[in-house]
Amino acid sequence: MSSDVFISLDLSDEQAMVRQTAQEFCRSQLQPLAASIDENQHIPKEIWKGLADANLLGVPFPETYGGMGLNVVCAAMVIEEIAKVCASTALSVAAHVSLGTSPINRFGTEAQKKRFLPDLATGKRLAAFGLTEPGAGSDAGGTQTRAVRKGDRYIVNGAKTFITNAHVAGVFLLAVSTNPAAGTHGISALLVESNTPGMKIHPGAKKLGMRGSDWGELTFENAEVPVENLLGIQDQGFQVFMDTLIGGRVGIGALALGLATAAMTASVKYAQERKQFGKPIGSFQSVANMIADMAVGLEASRHLIYHAGTLRDAGKPHTRQCSVAKLYASEVCNRICNDAVQVHGGYGYTREFPVERYFRDAKLLEIGEGTSEIQRVIIARDVLGKL
Repeated sequence: MSSDVFISLDLSDEQAMVRQTAQEFCRSQLQPLAASIDENQHIPKEIWKGLADANLLGVPFPETYGGMGLNVVCAAMVIEEIAKVCASTALSVAAHVSLGTSPINRFGTEAQKKRFLPDLATGKRLAAFGLTEPGAGSDAGGTQTRAVRKGDRYIVNGAKTFITNAHVAGVFLLAVSTNPAAGTHGISALLVESNTPGMKIHPGAKKLGMRGSDWGELTFENAEVPVENLLGIQDQGFQVFMDTLIGGRVGIGALALGLATAAMTASVKYAQERKQFGKPIGSFQSVANMIADMAVGLEASRHLIYHAGTLRDAGKPHTRQCSVAKLYASEVCNRICNDAVQVHGGYGYTREFPVERYFRDAKLLEIGEGTSEIQRVIIARDVLGKL
């Protein structure tokens, strides 16, 4: 089965080129290492170098700063293709592009763009997103990490948790409270470099899935950050983070789509080749129905994801659409990966087949960048309005 069966987009020459570049990188460099990335819980440096050499880390950023000058839809295509091979790598790339670097491109001053974007767009440095705290996940307004301005510096104290790319990133977009009494109206966005005195990076907990994607904990003890590293306006950073998460949901949706496509491809192959009672198991209605449901979920997910990305690229309202795409694609991905294990039977429960890895990787997609429950809150509020 070719994944092209599910391509219904009319791709421009540039989009087709980017997709082909991503496919070639995945086939030649990533595929041979995908299983070991999960097993060793580490993305090798040569993979990051290969991504940088192919310019896949700079797809949506201006050519002036070393990027490809394309858009959100193209960046999502890259994430989808990588996720078909290695969801861990796709997650780390999405965190770098969508969460860490895109906000600088959208909200940064010209001086900040010139300072940070060239290295980030070309992969010389990686970026990370520091929002979640031990007591503030879905409740981003509950941020406890404090930043107090003293002269030309912010003095930062606090902690962040579940930070993707923690040990490999050179730049962190950090949510800090600069006016605790004001709640969400007192949140600011700071760009903090990994060599900042007073900042420490600690190992993260062992994970169920996405094990190759680095993550960790951050602590700050009187860390001094230059005032010129403030992204946007002081006390108005909450909107920076919300906008970033909205856009990031397109990338997570694309990741879910790629991972689900891989699970379906493996299931179709197995259903065609595995025989029971003298016939391929795909000839039995119970298995065939699972494959049919996979196909329906993938078709719908693709339309939702790329529709949301197109709206964001066009500058049209897209908050609900991004939540719908992320919610639907992540839940469909979990169902498909679960069914893929079922199609494989006992073998699906072993590491002889990749569907075991897909099954573990899928769960994070219902949690990260806004849980399924939060997406339903966002959608319901948009549909119902103020009651």
